[in-house]
Amino acid sequence: MGIASYIKVIGRGRDGARSLDREQALDLMGQLLDGRVTDLEIGAFALAMRIKGETVAELAGFVDAVEARCIPIPTGRPTVVLPSYNGSRRLPNLTALLAMLLAQHDVPVLVHGPVDDPTRVTTAAIFRDLGLTCAHDGDDVAAAWKRSEPAFIRTEALCPPLARLLAVRDVIGLRNSGHTVAKLLAACAGALTLRVVNHTHPEYATLLAGFLAATGADAVLMRGTEGEPVADARRLQRLDVYVGGVARGDLSLPAQEGVLRQAPVLVRSNAASTTASAIQAIVSGAMPAPAPIAAQVACLLRVLDVLGTPMEGAPARVAAQ
Repeated sequence: MGIASYIKVIGRGRDGARSLDREQALDLMGQLLDGRVTDLEIGAFALAMRIKGETVAELAGFVDAVEARCIPIPTGRPTVVLPSYNGSRRLPNLTALLAMLLAQHDVPVLVHGPVDDPTRVTTAAIFRDLGLTCAHDGDDVAAAWKRSEPAFIRTEALCPPLARLLAVRDVIGLRNSGHTVAKLLAACAGALTLRVVNHTHPEYATLLAGFLAATGADAVLMRGTEGEPVADARRLQRLDVYVGGVARGDLSLPAQEGVLRQAPVLVRSNAASTTASAIQAIVSGAMPAPAPIAAQVACLLRVLDVLGTPMEGAPARVAAQ
């Protein structure tokens, strides 16, 4: 069938392009993921959407298509989902710390993303240095949760077609809609998921907020730390909570104001091995958790409590510096 009819709609530039409805977006993304289009059409789609920008309806359709092609990861309890697709260039990547602190409160945590990035320190690399195994399927995820560990699954295992779409960036040098979709996946089937959705560009905040509202999501929306879904160890970003798609100011946290006079000394290097050692020290209680990350953990536990499944252990268990 091809997607030429859709490209004609979305490919007329920022001013001339029109948007797709949710069903059209579902069909378009489905064809891309199923390999029913040519490489030329994939490139045209990526460039057209890059110029036009996604709408809430388009994102909803794209997410529907991707989630339908994810492997089943069953969970009987509310699960925190952390999409980790950026890694870090300068700061320590502390997504694994957030995951492990939540796991200490008996919270199932699923982290998904790429394993390797030649220019960044990935969460997968830090999991590896922490001695945490990479899951290949739902059984591996369940085994990690049974050990009270967070689970990491690479995108290639969670949704192979999505991984192929993300790899288009290596050819054309530009992100595509798949990168936004990856950060919106609920990922777990048949259970409540609390997603930590992050953005790197301010203009995406409004779009993603609209998506969470329109799809009735349970989520925490934040500006990422170098694109990761974890609070900045130096100063807390704003955390906007959505329950059933409704913004909950009573559960949200404001950004820390004022001038940052002194950054907390956590690690001297952002290397995976160094970061893993610091994380292990915090998890064992030998070092205090950075206050912003402790606040993020407490925020997520409060939301899980509101969602109907109180977690054992009070937020005070997470020490703050």
